[in-house]
Amino acid sequence: MSPQPDGYHHPRITRRSLLATAALLITTAGVHARVVTKVLPWHPNEAHPVMPVVPGGYLFFTAIEAAAVDAIVGRLIPTDELGPGARDAGVTTFIDRQLTGPYGGHDWLYMQGPFSDKPLPTQGLQSPLTPRQQYRLGLAALHAYCMAAYGNRGFVELGPDEQDKLLAGMEKGEVSLPNFSSKMLFGAIHTNTMEGYFADPIYGGNRDMAGWKLVGFPGVRYDFRDVMERPNQAYTLPPVSMQGRPAWGAR
Repeated sequence: MSPQPDGYHHPRITRRSLLATAALLITTAGVHARVVTKVLPWHPNEAHPVMPVVPGGYLFFTAIEAAAVDAIVGRLIPTDELGPGARDAGVTTFIDRQLTGPYGGHDWLYMQGPFSDKPLPTQGLQSPLTPRQQYRLGLAALHAYCMAAYGNRGFVELGPDEQDKLLAGMEKGEVSLPNFSSKMLFGAIHTNTMEGYFADPIYGGNRDMAGWKLVGFPGVRYDFRDVMERPNQAYTLPPVSMQGRPAWGAR
């Protein structure tokens, strides 16, 4: 990660951060059994083939929202001597397209509550707000806060040091956005930034497989038998996405 201003320490947001995944733990202690009568949001054996994201323009974000998200992801994973950062890797496009799909509305998740006011770390998001609502309301609140606290300047117009300090405060929940949780907004953008930077490029982020190249991930190559036959040797082949490698399409 690029050097930070004095007094700024953020060990969990670095260029070498990997997307950490955890299973959602559902506790049932003290909960009485009940019959589910509503239709489930999915069907057995349902398939959803991936449609490659076509870059260019935004389907969910307004121009102001996209500029703010672009600036935020650019501070979370900046471009430096190690390679392109989140902004240059198309992470804003990744988030935009995710918000327009089932993820944006939590279409495949149970959203009827109840929601805990003091959730355990293992309980995941406890909010009736969908990701679309979190971004729309949260970005509006962030813009209003910045305009009031920084002399009529939005987040995009702040200097890098000011942006880093504000993001650090949001992560800790120390920034009081008007009518919205700064910690929730930071958590949503941070999580989606990590996902977009390391997801398959077919989803719009990780352009030119920048994230995979950074950590040495080989991608989804169809066959690793030749590598397995040569243990303890460095893997030198370029990564492969679900759409193949650009060189395969060269004539």
